Amino acid sequence: MALQRPPRDTRLDLMRGLLQLQIFASHAHGSIIGTWLITAAWGLSDASEQFVYLSGFALGSVFALKSHRAGFRQACRDLAQRIGRLYATHMIVICGFAAMVIATEMALRLPGEARALGWGWLLDAPWFALPGAASLLWQPEFMGILPTFLWCMVLLPVASWGFARFGAWTLLPFVGLYAGVQLWGWHLPGLGGTEVEINPFAWQLLFVLGAWFGRRALQRGRAIGVHLPLVLAAAAVLVVGGWMRAVDHGLIRGPAFDFDWIMLKQDLAWPRLLHALAVAYIAVVLFRRREIALRHFPAQALAAVGRNSLHVFCVGLFLSFGAATAYRLHPDWRLWLELPLIVGGGAALLAFAVVSERRQRAGAAKPSGAEPANTI
Repeated sequence: MALQRPPRDTRLDLMRGLLQLQIFASHAHGSIIGTWLITAAWGLSDASEQFVYLSGFALGSVFALKSHRAGFRQACRDLAQRIGRLYATHMIVICGFAAMVIATEMALRLPGEARALGWGWLLDAPWFALPGAASLLWQPEFMGILPTFLWCMVLLPVASWGFARFGAWTLLPFVGLYAGVQLWGWHLPGLGGTEVEINPFAWQLLFVLGAWFGRRALQRGRAIGVHLPLVLAAAAVLVVGGWMRAVDHGLIRGPAFDFDWIMLKQDLAWPRLLHALAVAYIAVVLFRRREIALRHFPAQALAAVGRNSLHVFCVGLFLSFGAATAYRLHPDWRLWLELPLIVGGGAALLAFAVVSERRQRAGAAKPSGAEPANTI
């Protein structure tokens, strides 16, 4: 079946922008907004699942279209360039974040801060830590998400090749790999006393599912239709998840749940996966228009965040660490710190995305509808 480039899906830009702001708030441990006013507070999954899924959707559709137009090898070359840029970005973030954590420990007199966040190997044996970081297996706190994207992107050519020849049957090995994690605890070994924060053997399934639906969107004009049984099932999952979280927060009475298992993020426990897929489907049902007119600046800025998600994510990591440190040092000022740190930080990310996009337009104009190079 021929693949046709669809119009730019504004929903993806807006959704990824919203997810980025949620990720920033959730990383700022101690934030009121990050604790209560994000979707993770009222469900079994969080913004990370949606972002991995949408990244698979976007990159999968880009790879499929380029493979159809320029050939599989050219699509692989394009993907290899994206992987190279993301890998370089990860190494830059590792070095910059290490410098910030160590400087914070020294400037604010927080003994043991760097070691508590997993950076002890760098302090004790940097000649091992730096190659460990390059291997993607040494992951201090906050450094686990970009390696997962890299591993998932490496799988994309295999998945795309299989989709073109075997259709949905290609998903079976990826489902089997996920099942191996849930049944037998398959995982990658962490280095330097750290664990692999987000197990790629489990999270690859979300990315590959996103790539599958991205390909379907190119072929059929939509990823999935609206089916009443699916709508009811997805809605039931969201209602149950909200009820369980309300019980967990102590807002209503109910049975005790083992949330350590139900919400195990590292290995993407199946309740989290089911909830994430339900959220994605309900979003498709509620927002069916592909193109949305962005007439007002807040919506335009949010879409810019979505289109520049990689750079915004990296800047957000640094801002969220600063906010979390401030909350920890001044717990009694939590309410007063919320406006300048979280609201102000979110506004800074919006402004950063807008300025970045304007600079890009002032340089070399991108082809219409092309996927931005700095999107993950």
